Amino acid sequence: MQKLEPGKFEKKFKESASLKKPPLEGLEEVIWKILEPVTDPEIPVLTIVDLGIIRDVKINGDEVEVIITPTYTGCPAMDMIAMNIKMALIENGYTKIKITSVLAPAWTTDWMSEDGKRKLKEYGIAPPHLRSEAPSDRLIACPQCHSTNTRLISEFGSTACKSLYQCNDCKEPFDYFKCH
Repeated sequence: MQKLEPGKFEKKFKESASLKKPPLEGLEEVIWKILEPVTDPEIPVLTIVDLGIIRDVKINGDEVEVIITPTYTGCPAMDMIAMNIKMALIENGYTKIKITSVLAPAWTTDWMSEDGKRKLKEYGIAPPHLRSEAPSDRLIACPQCHSTNTRLISEFGSTACKSLYQCNDCKEPFDYFKCH
């Protein structure tokens, strides 16, 4: 993702507002900025950019296409995410919108931003490890007390992307965002 120069984003929106039309030059950058605050409906502390589910933004004439990959095939949150993307774009003057869902390559937790992992931990969910780490190296630290003396209670947590753990030291149960 490319970053806008300081003030460039604000200038494009001021120009856009005065013309009552959204900016077209540098549009991909503007769209990424618009999508940055869109949150995941199941874990509202994470944005869809934090999750890494936005694969690409394409401009096809006057149509904005946002390409997304679900965290899991059949993830029930994807319809809500697509709607939230459309709403964010509509609020900023973009009306010709196409959301394309792609399954390959499959989404991986390695696509999550480090900031997203930090937000998960602060929210009380243990963040995923890198997939390249051997399962024996994956000590799941308690997000409350940071102890690695934890145990798996259930592979199935509050959503399909989480497992339920318990800390053996502070006794608190917590979700772990499964790596895949």
